[in-house]
Amino acid sequence: MAKETHFGQFVIGSPGSGKTTLCNGMQQFLSQIGRKVAIVNLDPANERLPYKCDVNISELINLNDVMKETELGPNGALMYCMEYLEKNIDWLEEKLALLKNHYFLFDCPGQVELYTHHHSVQAIVERLSKIGFRLAAVQLVDSFYCGQPTTYIAALLFCLNAMLQLGLPHVNVLSKIDLLQKYGPLAFDLEFYTDAMDLEHLKELLDADTFGSKFKKLNAALCELVSDFNLVSFATLDVQSKESMYELVKVIDKANGYVFGTLDPVTENLWNIAAGPTSWEYDRLGEIRERFDFETPEEMQQELEQHSQEFANAVKVHQTTETTTPTLAAQEP
Repeated sequence: MAKETHFGQFVIGSPGSGKTTLCNGMQQFLSQIGRKVAIVNLDPANERLPYKCDVNISELINLNDVMKETELGPNGALMYCMEYLEKNIDWLEEKLALLKNHYFLFDCPGQVELYTHHHSVQAIVERLSKIGFRLAAVQLVDSFYCGQPTTYIAALLFCLNAMLQLGLPHVNVLSKIDLLQKYGPLAFDLEFYTDAMDLEHLKELLDADTFGSKFKKLNAALCELVSDFNLVSFATLDVQSKESMYELVKVIDKANGYVFGTLDPVTENLWNIAAGPTSWEYDRLGEIRERFDFETPEEMQQELEQHSQEFANAVKVHQTTETTTPTLAAQEP
């Protein structure tokens, strides 16, 4: 019997980047366009939840109790909680099994170490993948970090490390983009920060920085490292803008495969192509558009379905071309 496929988002990011706010807004937005959404809170330190929580790790383990019993600080106690969840993953599986035909939002802790070199979250993600979850990691980075070259390069390294550690389809997001102007002028156009290209210009700023000028060789090595992997880029998000949410949903749906539907033999092939070295042409934001009256839920759903059909047609054309093109061996006399 084929296992049931579940799609969702694994929302991560540093403390204060807007993970819980995104989950709350995403739940409302997806519900409006007809999706049945369940939120899973995996942050034991998250006591005030603005959304309806379907699964809450606090029912399994409480951060304050751990701190009292083990005499650990907040960071150590949080890592202990994740290790405890990993060992009791059956509890999470049983809770998730009760939620049929849902789209899942995982609200994760904000401790950076969990996504860079600690392995419990990675193990949890691998287990979820084995039981049929098709997740995309949605990593939030406060747009405030674009204001200084040192904080921006740190954000790039964090994103790159998490992408390599988790091994999930990854969507990096500059959150609170509506507040960007309040943080002061940027050294470059916004597109420079979303595309993370031409980091040689960033190196020049790092070398000119009072603190960064002491580490010119290190600056060059860090910029070269990010450029060599060529993996990090950013979408932008204003959680109060339906247009911004819609654009982000389209990118995430491509990343986790939701746009292709359930994995029957035909869409399984589409999934393999999507996960391979295919280059996507997203509607990248070069600047923040002004807000305007948005489409109805029916129109948004129709556009998503149309986008999926266009991709499927393109794949069929590609497959037809491959089958009709003679191979080199067949051309030999």
